[in-house]
Amino acid sequence: MMAIPFPLRSGHPMTDWPRLIRDTPDFPSPGVLFKDIMPVLADAEAFAAAIDALAAPWRDARLDAVLAIESRGFLLGAPLAQALGVGLVPLRKPGKLPGAVVEQRYALEYGEDRLQMQAGILPAGARVLLVDDVLATGGTLLAARTLAQRLGLDVVGAGVLLEIVALAGRARWGTDLPLRAACMV
Repeated sequence: MMAIPFPLRSGHPMTDWPRLIRDTPDFPSPGVLFKDIMPVLADAEAFAAAIDALAAPWRDARLDAVLAIESRGFLLGAPLAQALGVGLVPLRKPGKLPGAVVEQRYALEYGEDRLQMQAGILPAGARVLLVDDVLATGGTLLAARTLAQRLGLDVVGAGVLLEIVALAGRARWGTDLPLRAACMV
């Protein structure tokens, strides 16, 4: 039987869920310190506390949908949308959505990528919240915002589970829309 390196029912205070986030050096490439949120997701109490922390700032925002960024944003976006009582729309990598899509290119710390959203899945003017797992340099979140705005959506803000403050991604977001992090390191 394989030992699990973190507790599934740990009994830790729910406010202490961020301590379960692990650092993985040199992933996905040398020099990158990856923040692994999977131990938080594997612990039912920690996961519930993390979703509550993500939802709290947006409970009165009169949202229509959560736009979840591929791929770990999906893991947070679905329960967050449920907690807020709104729909979920995934922002995907190329080739994963049927029908007409709108695309936005963006730079990563270790390359370039693209996000796509189905055209017409939400009406123009729909009030949306962007959600992702980690805010690092801010390129992905900014691309999601640009994509949503190009589609005529009203982006009310963004929520992330974890913000890596030293990478200054918040500066790229700007100050005109709220950006809330459930945890900052």
